[in-house]
Amino acid sequence: MPANLITRYLRKAYTSFATHVYDIPPRMLAFLMLIMFAVLPYAGIGTGFLSSILTPANLMAILAVSWDLLVGRTGQISLGHALFFGMGAYTTALLYKYLAWPIWITIPLSLIVGVAVALIIGVPSLRVKGPYLALVTMAFPIAVVGFLYYYSDIFGGEGGIMRLPRIFPTLPMYNRIIADYYLSLALMTLSSIIIYKIATSKTGMVFVSILDDELGTKACGINVTKYKIMSFAISGLFGSLSGAFYAHMIMRAANPRYFLDITALIPMEYSIIPIAATILGGIGTIYGPIVGVYIYYLLDKYIFAQLNAYLSRYAIVIDPHMQLLIFFTVIVLLIIKWPRGIARALVEKLEDLEEPREIEEIEKEKAKKRKDSVGA
Repeated sequence: MPANLITRYLRKAYTSFATHVYDIPPRMLAFLMLIMFAVLPYAGIGTGFLSSILTPANLMAILAVSWDLLVGRTGQISLGHALFFGMGAYTTALLYKYLAWPIWITIPLSLIVGVAVALIIGVPSLRVKGPYLALVTMAFPIAVVGFLYYYSDIFGGEGGIMRLPRIFPTLPMYNRIIADYYLSLALMTLSSIIIYKIATSKTGMVFVSILDDELGTKACGINVTKYKIMSFAISGLFGSLSGAFYAHMIMRAANPRYFLDITALIPMEYSIIPIAATILGGIGTIYGPIVGVYIYYLLDKYIFAQLNAYLSRYAIVIDPHMQLLIFFTVIVLLIIKWPRGIARALVEKLEDLEEPREIEEIEKEKAKKRKDSVGA
């Protein structure tokens, strides 16, 4: 009896996989890419590449996907998404420093704080629209930085709160890097699936209707304000998740640079990366920001780093400002080449593959029917 039950469930799982994944080329490609990323640590990829590029890229992809849900699906333009990222990092850091609470308590509480902050800023921010909303959201992280510096004795000033505990503190360094990578990959996959399910649900349909025609949505009797705040809350939840794990896995600190760093080449880096990655991959797609983040990190952290290392052999040093100009020029050229996003263009090509196969099957069925009719 148990064997028959297991066989039945396996058969059902295979049928579901064949129907919802195997027969849909974009989903099959995503499944194969996930398997590829799962075996990368055992395919000769160094731990330095994992810890400096792939693990932070996985966590940043969560932030980018949450931004895409807010902007690409609901149309609520946000230029200060680093607010949620930094709030997640600071919440877990403060709870650890002053209350000595363990990670499995501080990180969930940071998500609650992220949702609360999203609700607090969402209500007044949604009174304005378009570019005014963008400016208001950009002002919040800047204001938070001033608050952090003013109460530097509590928040640590410029250095922030350092020496945060690692997620896997007892593991050796090599095993810890591998474990961090797999955890970040699992978080990114699970978060993306949840956000995708929300985006394609009835709630997601309302989000898109607000994006397309807010006045028409109101005319249908839908409480637009409620759904806008809901999109802010969901975005804040996953943005805080990204920041909390980033603080423990990557930086081991929470500092004002998460919100604003006036000494950096990109002062609002953690607000800019989700925007650039989402536009590069394809806004409003959910999967586009993930592809865009990987491209962004490969260009910034690997290709340009390798180029600088190569040129340094010949005593050639590229000015950081010139490097930034070249980097964003490459990004702009990629966007010009694929204005709707690289990932969206790839998915559309894969979707076209389904049509010839369906037509071929239809023609075979017609030919079989004709043959049967002639035989009869």
